[in-house]
Amino acid sequence: MRWRGLHAMSRGLIGLSVSDHLVGRRLQRIVASWHRYAGTRSGPLDVWLIDSDAVTTRLTTGSDWCLIVDRATPYEGYDVGEGGRVEVASAEDETPFAAHLGETVVAVREEGDAVTGRLALDITFTSGCVRCESWAGELRLSVC
Repeated sequence: MRWRGLHAMSRGLIGLSVSDHLVGRRLQRIVASWHRYAGTRSGPLDVWLIDSDAVTTRLTTGSDWCLIVDRATPYEGYDVGEGGRVEVASAEDETPFAAHLGETVVAVREEGDAVTGRLALDITFTSGCVRCESWAGELRLSVC
């Protein structure tokens, strides 16, 4: 794998660099979707970063296990029958992004390759970094 700092990988924001899209934006709100089954919540499945200009950036994973970054508004929660429910709600205190509310994105780095597409994204704020990655098809967020 190698780093590609300025070009969007195979999924999401085609023709627009992720760094061009995110750098300089101030994080205002965080929304996430979670899967709830038998009282247990897992996820997040999707995370939406909403900036001070109300531009919404979604982070999620694809069926091919790549990391997708695109412009999409949060959807409504929905029932998945016997499989539980997908809930969508504010997530200001539930992701590593919480520590960076009100801060500006100063850098973005993408990790991936031509075959597998984008696998990880490091989003750096003035006070730290959040790593977003697809791990076996699951969205993982951690402090860099």
